[in-house]
Amino acid sequence: MKIKKYMELVKFSHTIFSIPFILIAMIVAADGWFGWKLLILGILAAVSARNFAMSVNRYADRDIDAKNPRTKDRVSVTGEIKENELKLFILANGLIFVGVAYLINDLAFKLSIPILVILGGYSYFKRFSEFAHLILGISLGLAPIAGAVAVSDSIPCWSVFLAFGVMFWVAGFDILYSLQDIEFDKNEGLYSIPARIGEKSALFISKMFHIFAVVFWALFVAYAHLGIFAWIALILAACMLYYEQKLVDKDYKNIPKAFFDVNGYLGIIFLIFIIIDRIVK
Repeated sequence: MKIKKYMELVKFSHTIFSIPFILIAMIVAADGWFGWKLLILGILAAVSARNFAMSVNRYADRDIDAKNPRTKDRVSVTGEIKENELKLFILANGLIFVGVAYLINDLAFKLSIPILVILGGYSYFKRFSEFAHLILGISLGLAPIAGAVAVSDSIPCWSVFLAFGVMFWVAGFDILYSLQDIEFDKNEGLYSIPARIGEKSALFISKMFHIFAVVFWALFVAYAHLGIFAWIALILAACMLYYEQKLVDKDYKNIPKAFFDVNGYLGIIFLIFIIIDRIVK
């Protein structure tokens, strides 16, 4: 089915990385339940934004993906989704995101176009800058800020700390993920951190980024005046990041497990404990 191909195109299951953190921000901003309307609009915004970003990435990287043995079977390369269909999908998701932002509030609407520019721009950074990993982190880090804006029509300080935590978390695991393509990136002149500075240095930077993530999440918990269960969430997140790093240090074959499983559960567990924290406050 065509829908299945589009879900494969954008790796729909990976939406799990951003949705928990937009919901965390909405829960904290509302100090509890924020209503069904904002829940639906928030999820629509998260899904359409990610679909836009991923489809732009697949469109921009068609030539690169075709050369890479790991990515040569992507539907954007094989022709299972045509170029015009891909462009239409990009446009449709961009319009949905802007439309949803308009329905949320004025600030969300004003920020919608700049956010799309950042989401789309990531795909081109690896052609000229090692900061591509951080740009991807910023793209996902915008999710909690968007969640806070949706509820409070403002950008509270704690949401910025939460966003920085997400940014360093994502950049850290994206560096690990790019280890799979280190030789390909070198040969193609792409600016991934592993290709530019080597495996050992890249692993060190990834570890530092994950330490920064934990520090900023701690600042989020403190500045948002959250309770004991939020601190437990932080400790669990730190343990999961440590486990992720150990998995990759042990064997690069563990990268898919570290990337998909550990990171997927991290956001969900963080969200569950924030919900519990607000219930028992």
